[in-house]
Amino acid sequence: MAEIRNIGSAPRRQRPGASRPRPASPTPNIRNPVARPAGDGFWDRLQAFGAEVGRAATQHLAPSALRDLDAEIAERIEQSPLATNDFGFDPWGLEKETARRCFFGSALLYRYYFRVETRGIENLPAGRALLIGNHAGQIALDATMIATACLMEGRPPRVVRGMGEYWLSRLPWLNILMVRFGSVVGTPKNCVDLLEHGEAVLAFPEGVRGMNKAFSERYQLQDFGLGFLRLALQTGTPIIPVATVGSEEQAPSLGNFSSMARLLGMPAFPLVLTPLPLPVRYHVEFGEPLVFEGSPDDEDHVIEEKVDVVKARLREMIREGRERRTGIFS
Repeated sequence: MAEIRNIGSAPRRQRPGASRPRPASPTPNIRNPVARPAGDGFWDRLQAFGAEVGRAATQHLAPSALRDLDAEIAERIEQSPLATNDFGFDPWGLEKETARRCFFGSALLYRYYFRVETRGIENLPAGRALLIGNHAGQIALDATMIATACLMEGRPPRVVRGMGEYWLSRLPWLNILMVRFGSVVGTPKNCVDLLEHGEAVLAFPEGVRGMNKAFSERYQLQDFGLGFLRLALQTGTPIIPVATVGSEEQAPSLGNFSSMARLLGMPAFPLVLTPLPLPVRYHVEFGEPLVFEGSPDDEDHVIEEKVDVVKARLREMIREGRERRTGIFS
């Protein structure tokens, strides 16, 4: 899954007292063939070729355990509450066949590399939900493991929608893949539309500040933006705190090479000490829903009090998760 954008990272400002109109939730075009992207481009031909190769590999050449895993993922995607048209696309560009192939790879990491231990998945509701977690690891594998847990362990299975960083939408190939996999560009309107459509949305209020911090700052929550709380109030959405333990140790970093990041147009350029993520054991915990009342247009100090409740709960869950584990790799 693509890097998750901090949807609350815009500069804080005083909000006017007047309430904002809610954007209309998009209506899925279930029957209209026009909703299918054009199929004569290079990406579409490559995607079709990859689908045939992947289907042959998983159905005929792969060991039975891998074929069973592929079938399990396909079944869970079918069970998830997705509003797709006849061609398998939903209103935001998710495509079920591409999502199945991506989840196949992430499920292998989930079960056999990071050996994820998931707790509290019963706290994930069947309807709209805003998943808010701590962020780390230099690349968004924590987001991928959370999304995989929601699909593989959720009842019902959920395809979580990640809020992608703006710069990812400018990267060829990856920008299309992230959309087909279920992510969207992390704008407030996209988040509101998804929530009002009953989707589960994943966001990290620390943003890049959390993901690319140095190893010496591991498990120290960075500043939270306020936007996610305003969106939860605007849409009447429960917040599900999600604490991840393990991602902080997967790619130790000396810090961020900011000059190189600016040169490459990237939000950060971490100085990692290992070429590949270490096979640490992930511990992912879904907390009980937090429901807040009030106006999304309240002053910053009022919203900050509610954000501090979420942050304190996450901090406590992280502390408990670190105390439960017996080691970084176990």
